[in-house]
Amino acid sequence: MTVKAILAAKGRNVVTVSPGVALSAAVKVLADNRIGAVVVTDADSKVVGILSERDLVRVLAERGEAVLNVPVETVMTRKVITSTDRDTVGEIMEKMTTGKFRHVPVVDGERLVGLISIGDVVKHRLSEMEQESNALRQYILTA
Repeated sequence: MTVKAILAAKGRNVVTVSPGVALSAAVKVLADNRIGAVVVTDADSKVVGILSERDLVRVLAERGEAVLNVPVETVMTRKVITSTDRDTVGEIMEKMTTGKFRHVPVVDGERLVGLISIGDVVKHRLSEMEQESNALRQYILTA
């Protein structure tokens, strides 16, 4: 299975912020949307960074609450590992495990077209396992 199948099930809507928005505004976006990361994009929908809950905890511990007034671009993760919708679920799991992150933006060229979270991957994998199990049960019952 591919990332395209996950996006087909969950949709391609991605919550984004621009690099110049205040960190406090980005925190509100995360809270209002009940999400763990927000993709930072430029005017052309090109991924320029990602801001995760982990980034927030780190920067708050380092700099204190005054950091909430700085632009997102000063604290976001700039080296973003991305995926395409042709990548397999196994490949995306490998990226997440190796990089120790839970969100991967999906791009077409340089344009953002989706976001996959570890929750999306687990949900999809559990669905696959259930289908395989049901197919095996059916095979045993009809054999």
